[in-house]
Amino acid sequence: MLWSKLFIPTLRDSPAEAETASHRLLLRAGYVRQVTAGTYSYLFLAQRSLSKIIRIVREEMDAIGAQEMRMPLLHPAEESIAATARGDLRSYKQLPQIWYQIQTRFRDDPRPKSGLLGARQYLIADSYAFDTDAAGLDAAYQRHYDAYRRIFDRCGLGYLAVGESPSQDFMVESEAGFDSLVRCEKCGYAANREKAAAHPRPPAAPDPAGNLAPQEFHTPGRKTIADVAAFTGLPESSQMKSLVLMANGELMLVLLRGDHQLSETKFAALTGDAAFRPALPDEIRGAFGADPGSLGPVGITKLKIVADGALEGRRNMIAGANRDDYHLRYVTPGEDFQAKFVDLRQIEAGDGCIRCGAALEIRKTIGIGHLDKLGYKCSEAMGLHVTNPDGIEVTPFMGTYGIGIDRILSAVIEIYHDNDGMSLPAAIAPFTVVVTPVNVADGTQSQTAVRIYRACLDLGLDALFDDRDERPGVKFKDADLIGLPFRITVGKKAASGIVELFERRTRKVEDVPVTEAARRIKERL
Repeated sequence: MLWSKLFIPTLRDSPAEAETASHRLLLRAGYVRQVTAGTYSYLFLAQRSLSKIIRIVREEMDAIGAQEMRMPLLHPAEESIAATARGDLRSYKQLPQIWYQIQTRFRDDPRPKSGLLGARQYLIADSYAFDTDAAGLDAAYQRHYDAYRRIFDRCGLGYLAVGESPSQDFMVESEAGFDSLVRCEKCGYAANREKAAAHPRPPAAPDPAGNLAPQEFHTPGRKTIADVAAFTGLPESSQMKSLVLMANGELMLVLLRGDHQLSETKFAALTGDAAFRPALPDEIRGAFGADPGSLGPVGITKLKIVADGALEGRRNMIAGANRDDYHLRYVTPGEDFQAKFVDLRQIEAGDGCIRCGAALEIRKTIGIGHLDKLGYKCSEAMGLHVTNPDGIEVTPFMGTYGIGIDRILSAVIEIYHDNDGMSLPAAIAPFTVVVTPVNVADGTQSQTAVRIYRACLDLGLDALFDDRDERPGVKFKDADLIGLPFRITVGKKAASGIVELFERRTRKVEDVPVTEAARRIKERL
């Protein structure tokens, strides 16, 4: 292709609205343009790169026996999959099945300054596996795990596979990411922060000793954990935090240590309701007789109470009294109220590793893929049934998997860029090589460049010919900016049968014979 005929609207300066490297470079290099807040058009270069990523995904998914489908955009993917499965999966003889689709999805909370990483629209490859038993689902899970690793390897992306079956995430460490990784440098434990387990740091002060009865005290205007800590002189870790949430149409009281935060992912997994919400003021007043800031578990018998495991075994803590501007001291979980203790909290830096006890670190990451072995509960919720060999209806086992297509491109850019632009792996770059005559008006240079360009095409290389009548510096800067892996520069040495081969990532330059230029690049791939 000829550069002069293509739409590649590069920018000399970095856009003011861009905060991440990938956002800045995708705009500068003419890959994308913002349409509205959080929505983007994929221009020519982006479309070529994303198409290459999609081709890799298709090849690896097809290799594990997955079948590509396309579901309507008007409904959530899970609803469309469930409707199809309910209508046509009737017998165990039809299983196992693996279906996948590559589709644009939309999120409600775009982060427009982050480019494709936080855009309202995102391109994803979803996969769904159905089988008759857990062993079959285990096999599908492993096939997806292996396929995803091959996909990321082929895309030239360094990644971490974190977590353990039945749920794992593929993540790339980057300050541009919205996800967080919990990691232990001592033993290598790593997990998505929203799913990780750890030993909590000890409370900042020991619990008062003795079998003390709850005692009400006045806390005028003290509504927050920090307010009560300042008022009592006791640390936040000596308090219980009360959250009232609506899940599956039912109010629940969730308790955490005062200095801990709820993991929404863990709570959604516990309740099976990813759309849970905070209770409304009227709902809270009706259930507790008090407003937020004075709520607690003592005397609550009509609501389900779940408490984070960090509260188990604690004694004589502070909690709301369910009376405005009053709290209780000396509240002991398991004695003054009953609760189900489960892991609900978000891990913090310095917590103890669940394996070895060493202090954990938290790092920002970009989530690029996930695996979830759901078992039969999801199929049951969707109303999916098949007949077994005895003719009895049973619920099939189900797994869901996903890869962020445009996140792969953004993550690669975040990892591989410098002051001059992006440096893309050949497998997903819009072109593998650009052939650049320094002076297109020079007959020898122009003819030599055309000959090399055609030799590249004959070898199956994805080549671009920069035929623009521009200064050499402009051409070189544009090529560096858009991230093409190789550049063949045809200059004055062409008269002697020599051209320059430039490798973008290493910035290494070497003289090669004209007749060898295309083959040298082919060998490096």
